Amino acid sequence: MVTGSNARVVILFPGALGDFICFLPALQALVADAEVDLFARSEFVDIVPKGVTVASLDRYEIDRLFVTDSGCDERLRKFFGAYQTIYSWTGSQNELFVDRLRSLSGGRAKIFPFRSTSAKDHQIDYYLRCLNRPVTDSTQPQISLRAEAIRWCDDFWAGNSFDASPVLIIAPGSGAREKNWPEEYFLSVIDWWRETIAGVAVLLLGPVEAERGGVERLQESADVIASGLTLARAAALLRRCDLFLGNDSGISHLAAAVGARTIVLFGPSDPRQWAPRGEAVTIVSRAIECSPCESQAMKRCSHRACLTGIPPAEVNNRIATQAAAVTLTRVGAGIKV
Repeated sequence: MVTGSNARVVILFPGALGDFICFLPALQALVADAEVDLFARSEFVDIVPKGVTVASLDRYEIDRLFVTDSGCDERLRKFFGAYQTIYSWTGSQNELFVDRLRSLSGGRAKIFPFRSTSAKDHQIDYYLRCLNRPVTDSTQPQISLRAEAIRWCDDFWAGNSFDASPVLIIAPGSGAREKNWPEEYFLSVIDWWRETIAGVAVLLLGPVEAERGGVERLQESADVIASGLTLARAAALLRRCDLFLGNDSGISHLAAAVGARTIVLFGPSDPRQWAPRGEAVTIVSRAIECSPCESQAMKRCSHRACLTGIPPAEVNNRIATQAAAVTLTRVGAGIKV
């Protein structure tokens, strides 16, 4: 077991992008005291703090924790024995996993449910409480931009002449189609943005949108499409834009974490638990009797009134308020508007 100033801890984290950004304050607390090996999605390497090594959660030593197999126990014992503490937010509901990890780690494993069971407990605060760290409503995820991504963004910005007009980035997708504002509503916002603000609309698409489809008209309407970006490049682009509009999604959390002026549309999920935190975040939602709802109810819903009930005009008004601040910032910087 490693101790002292060279202490190492390992983290097993199964979540997607939005979950992980909520986890960042807890990760930053851990890396302040030890070297951290993080087993999660490999793309998170772009947004982790210094002192964190990222590897895929899909590896032999972790997979075998779910299997009764005494033949590999010595290998696993050696692997987990390199760490002072093992933190896992996966496998808490699997009795075999829990028993094997605790046994193989010599009792040094701390295993938590992936998500809080309390709707009033923000996921950021939940992860911090798991570590017995201080919790405040002002705790925000922070992401440092990568130098290569900044250089790429500068070239992308100049190549599209974005300095001439306010730039609105729209991310129309999320991890679940049921959480998405209707495509025609986003189209209405783009038309309003061009006509009223004389701005440029950039459509930010991830692999889910490319695979799932449903954004073809938005692709035709947007001035520029940004797709296939690494998280580092997406973060740099979001930091540079004037405004961001998106659903309850990982990209919306990323926008907030880099300090973008962020407007997020919430429907079936609970903003008390999942709203992105940031200095310039606006949450737009419609309070109806059945919202928020559980995942199964969300997938069975036939009306989606929690989202269809948010009219584009309301979102445009929120954007207009933010656009006024954009204009002041650009004028102050000597940029023509």
